[in-house]
Amino acid sequence: MTSLTQTDWRSLARTLRPRRQAFIDGRFVDALSGRTFPAYNPATGEVIAEVAACDAADVDRAVRAARRAFESGVWRDLKPAERKAVLLRWAGLIRENLPELALLETLDTGKAIKESLSVDVPSAAAAIQWYAETIDKLYDEIAPNGPSSLVMVTREPVGVVAGVIPWNYPLIIASWKIGPALAAGNSMILKPAEEASLSALKLAELAQEAGLPDGVFNVVPGLGPEAGQAIGLHPDIDAVLFTGSTEVGRKFLEYSARSNLKRVGLELGGKSPHIVTADADLEKAAMYVAYAIWYNLGQTCNAGSRLIIEQSVKERFLELLRPWAQRLYPGDPLEPTTELGALISAEHLDRVRGYIELGQREGAEVAIGGRQIGQERGGWYLEPTVLVGVKNDMRVAREEIFGPVLSVLEFDRLEEAVAIANDSPYGLAAALWCRDISTAHRTARQLRAGTVWVNAFDHTSINAPFGGYKQSGHGRDKSLHAFDKVTELKTTWVELH
Repeated sequence: MTSLTQTDWRSLARTLRPRRQAFIDGRFVDALSGRTFPAYNPATGEVIAEVAACDAADVDRAVRAARRAFESGVWRDLKPAERKAVLLRWAGLIRENLPELALLETLDTGKAIKESLSVDVPSAAAAIQWYAETIDKLYDEIAPNGPSSLVMVTREPVGVVAGVIPWNYPLIIASWKIGPALAAGNSMILKPAEEASLSALKLAELAQEAGLPDGVFNVVPGLGPEAGQAIGLHPDIDAVLFTGSTEVGRKFLEYSARSNLKRVGLELGGKSPHIVTADADLEKAAMYVAYAIWYNLGQTCNAGSRLIIEQSVKERFLELLRPWAQRLYPGDPLEPTTELGALISAEHLDRVRGYIELGQREGAEVAIGGRQIGQERGGWYLEPTVLVGVKNDMRVAREEIFGPVLSVLEFDRLEEAVAIANDSPYGLAAALWCRDISTAHRTARQLRAGTVWVNAFDHTSINAPFGGYKQSGHGRDKSLHAFDKVTELKTTWVELH
């Protein structure tokens, strides 16, 4: 598939007929209102499809289907090996449909086809496979309570789980919610972002082909204030797993309080610090800093958006960054060699440009990039950008821009760098570049973040938990810790006479 040319991909795109309807109770259906919303191609500004605009009525019928499936035990009560086999088939079908899923992801989000092919689709399949493999390997517990009683501690599915996912990595983040929720025996409702719903609907088609029983997995595309709010307020949803902005995460906590106190797992915004010391491998660090902020055009929750650089090497480091800004230059996402594609929407492009202008008004300077490009394509493109002269009290240093904009801050002593890094409402991720192992361990302990990388950035595995401190959320995606959000612990006490 990697041998396909830009012409090949464009030809496939013209013949692609994406699913547009909601998937509820084993069938593709229109929204009850008959309404739709447009799915845009960020690379061209063109409408790809008109997608069913689900609202509270559609969410309610999806919840009824999911609840009926859960209570029947059609999925929950299957033998672990049988549930495992279905999820493994699903993972296999995702791999078999790699070209179509990658193309859908690229057309819907504007990301480069090479990344959809090599990262997004394979990662989604791997996550579902990994959780499938856990099903018959997780053991319950016996509490050590002496000879007069048997105290069993068992995990049970929470019931109906909703996953509300963002538009930046639709397949990957969906798989982080789907994997543990279904492996634990729950029924599920997936609400994709309105900016990128198409790959989730293809996932539903493949789930049905894999043998998931009707009602166990449902997809309700729709607008956040309609379908998303309805999920948050629904009294018969037991848990919501949300990835997105801190602003919307707050709303889901409010919805929970106003409804049935459903549990809420939140993976929210970030303003990740990337600390580089003078004794680090600067060339290697420059490559990682570039990818940390410019990969996917900075539309990544844990993007390394704050470079905290030792003052004595700042100018040299900026020169090392310049070639990466030229290499990681946005282009046509369907060109197989393109590294970066387009921003998700015209509105988001305006927002990111607004932050660049704000930074300049605050006293920062644009050292690299900063311009809108590619207007002739009709899409929404922006150069990799570096702001220098940034202070940590500036809005460009404190607020999540979610674009390819790196804010550069300086320090003289490492203690100062740690203080700057921790002086943030967010705590999703952080990184440190230095050669001394004791310094590395000591500093990693001091950084208030859910993930700390040392001499790396964004190295990841489904084995490792992912989530944040502070306003970056609570709970963890990935790893066995993800089961905590979708299961209940039951103590069964048997007195022995």
